[in-house]
Amino acid sequence: MTHRSRLSTILIDTPAAEAPAAATFWSQALGAPTQSPPDEPQFTGLRDALPDLVLAVQAVDDQPRYHVDIETDDVDAETARLVALGAVEVNRWLECRILRAPGGHLLCVIPLHSDPATFTRLSREWP
Repeated sequence: MTHRSRLSTILIDTPAAEAPAAATFWSQALGAPTQSPPDEPQFTGLRDALPDLVLAVQAVDDQPRYHVDIETDDVDAETARLVALGAVEVNRWLECRILRAPGGHLLCVIPLHSDPATFTRLSREWP
């Protein structure tokens, strides 16, 4: 059975106390208006900063860093594919899997959330 995935999101992880200032900075630096989803207040989206990708500031209880999200139509299959490539699953949050890639960078495998036409156009199919 095949599945599809794509790089969908780049997150600027920022300590929670500094997240509003970081969101303002990146909004002004990139000329991208902010947008916060009402049900996920830890995220501040930077609308239209990157074509076909989400760029957002995420308030975290950790060190500043960047991480990426890979969206997929099969979280289990994509997680297994990335683990086979050398990633290690380190945690889960809701339906998302948090992995550490070789080199130490974090990434999340998330369920499909973008526009279906965008996902179909930009995703790759995996065996």
